[in-house]
Amino acid sequence: MSSAAEPASKPKPKAKPAWRLWLRRAFVVLGASVLLFVLVGIVDGWRAFGRRAEGSRRARMEASPQYNEGQFQNPEPLWNDGWGMIKGMLDVSPYATPSQALPTVQPGRARFETPPPSGLRITWLGHSSMLIEIDGHRILTDPVWGERASPLTWIGPARFYAPPLPLEDLPSLDAVIISHDHYDHLDQPTIEAMKDRDTLFVAPLGVGAHLAYWGVPEARIVELDWWGKTRVRELEIVCTPARHASGRFLSDKDATLWAGYALVGANHRAYFSGDTGLFPALRDIGAKLGPFDVTMIEVGAYGRAWPDWHLGPEQAVIAHQMVQGRVLLPVHWGLFDLAFHGWTEPIERVLVAAQASGVTTVVPRPGESVEPGAAPPPARWWPDLPWRSGAQGPIVATKMGSDPLLPAVR
Repeated sequence: MSSAAEPASKPKPKAKPAWRLWLRRAFVVLGASVLLFVLVGIVDGWRAFGRRAEGSRRARMEASPQYNEGQFQNPEPLWNDGWGMIKGMLDVSPYATPSQALPTVQPGRARFETPPPSGLRITWLGHSSMLIEIDGHRILTDPVWGERASPLTWIGPARFYAPPLPLEDLPSLDAVIISHDHYDHLDQPTIEAMKDRDTLFVAPLGVGAHLAYWGVPEARIVELDWWGKTRVRELEIVCTPARHASGRFLSDKDATLWAGYALVGANHRAYFSGDTGLFPALRDIGAKLGPFDVTMIEVGAYGRAWPDWHLGPEQAVIAHQMVQGRVLLPVHWGLFDLAFHGWTEPIERVLVAAQASGVTTVVPRPGESVEPGAAPPPARWWPDLPWRSGAQGPIVATKMGSDPLLPAVR
């Protein structure tokens, strides 16, 4: 009797190619690295992210005409060209940052012990940080003394130069005004260093939650909606509309309001645009609160792929005319690399546009003080570098209708 047949042996599984094993390991390492990067970023930036509004603060936000569907909104929505942004990354100017030290001025505390003879003096401290002396009052705008415009201490746009005026040398202030909560305008280390100063902090709706979280007493926080106003002694501070956005983390897009400000004194008026694209209500600002002796209007960090987020140089001149300004002091340039253009391009283009429109400009060095209209404008202080003209890279806002000033840039 024959024995049962031996079962056939199973075929050995084929060995996976070595390249697949290496690819799998690479993906594991990459995923772990990304996760570690995110965790480190969250831990490092946790306090800088700020705090969401709650309670009565949130109730005031939700009652605002600008608040809808869980966030603040512009009357003229922002338009973005996603593919254009990607292409822009491949066309970054080789002159995006300075190659040598800039000629800053160290004003020192003593400069502010004597009031300006004209009654109006502005000390530009870089980007959108300015010390404004107006009719016996001192106002500080968007104070950023930190090393980076970033929630992280080790990555993000770094300053081109150290603060011209140390925080400890700041004179007494009547108010600190904040335009919005982006990192190049609201700096957590700076606010924490200033939280015990006996001054008022004025901010758009919702931004007060960040300030309170960082230690500013609620009694010294005033939050305003567009066209809202407050008073410090004899100076009226009016919160004006702007066309922009807000947010400090992925989950808080447009959770707080953005704004500009008008400072209305007994003898002078000044306008600070904050960050804004061109929008029709600039004419309303001029009609209700102008004319302004000086406008401090943002001119940098622009791109054709995001024409509504920032004015761009030529439209900054148009905005100055719309609000009925007399002297234009260009700001929001020359401190951080926040776009693809050269660092001197904004000021070169704004001077060309201003000359063509007959607009008077003053361009102080970082740390330099100017009295608009009271003295000759400062001499040119930045290097002569290649730059792209307004005709080569125009910034044209959407949804502007048929404003008569617009053909100047089209």
